[in-house]
Amino acid sequence: MLSRIAESLYWIGRYVERAEDTARILDVHLHRMLADPWVDEQTACRSLLGVMGVSLAESPGASDPRGEATSIEGPVSAARVVGLLGLDEHNPSSVVGALAAARENARGARETVSSEMWETLNATWHGLPDARRRVEQQGVHAFFRWVRERCSVLAGLTDATMSRDEGWLFLVLGRSVERVDMTARLLSTHVRAGGSIPSWLTLLRSCGAWETYLRTYRGSLDDRHAAEFLLLDRLFPRSVFAALSTAESCLAELEPDHSRAGVTTDAQRIVGRSRTNLEFRGADELMADLGSVLAGLERTCSQVNDAVSRRYFRQTSAVLWVSEAVA
Repeated sequence: MLSRIAESLYWIGRYVERAEDTARILDVHLHRMLADPWVDEQTACRSLLGVMGVSLAESPGASDPRGEATSIEGPVSAARVVGLLGLDEHNPSSVVGALAAARENARGARETVSSEMWETLNATWHGLPDARRRVEQQGVHAFFRWVRERCSVLAGLTDATMSRDEGWLFLVLGRSVERVDMTARLLSTHVRAGGSIPSWLTLLRSCGAWETYLRTYRGSLDDRHAAEFLLLDRLFPRSVFAALSTAESCLAELEPDHSRAGVTTDAQRIVGRSRTNLEFRGADELMADLGSVLAGLERTCSQVNDAVSRRYFRQTSAVLWVSEAVA
């Protein structure tokens, strides 16, 4: 497979997952502010921007591990956060910007993605202006729900219409890496809020995990069990452990290793260490060290992205102009 196509498929997976999960995180943030009338809007919004990697003017050292941080100045309100992280078409980390970037990558890999996938992405992109206009009439929650539904349709078509070849592996790898990153960021909204609101119930609902969690733990809502489910559950596809395991499996299939010692690529080592570190932690230990665990997962995603890019994607170097002597 051409590295150009592989890179486009990898980023389709990442951008679609980013759009869906950013919509989920913003939905949780806004519900948090509605649920707690005593919360300070300025503080809550700055906390969310910090989780999402947006640096503020008074903290110039802040940066996003993905390398996509932007800096803003002035007072921060909920409406401004929604505009920046939800509706800004020039920001690839916003909902609208991520969907536009996914569509652009799909256009570059048109011969590899299925017709149904392309039509869904294209229709979603063309439907964004109308969806954004409906924000004023129906509110942002309806827009976020529409984004989640469109991303779910695309995920279903991906699994149903793509052969399990290298292209599918790169797309699922990108989706899994982004899912780990965004789930860690979603949980960070709880940690930065001091463990109050958003509650674990809200976080479970935002991940689509509420009903599955109730069936797993027989209706018992406990902070320890909720953190264990979202981070360590082997069967729930949105848990961090499940996403890391899927990424590890994709890397193993992309790079069959017939040696007798270790693994072949840096990306495999990074993902494997992160999965092992998470897998063998007890739930109590996890809760006691939750903040550093989540920060470590975000760093892992950034390192994996760099390692995958170095290994599989085209590397372009800057053009150096060399003056030549004129005879």
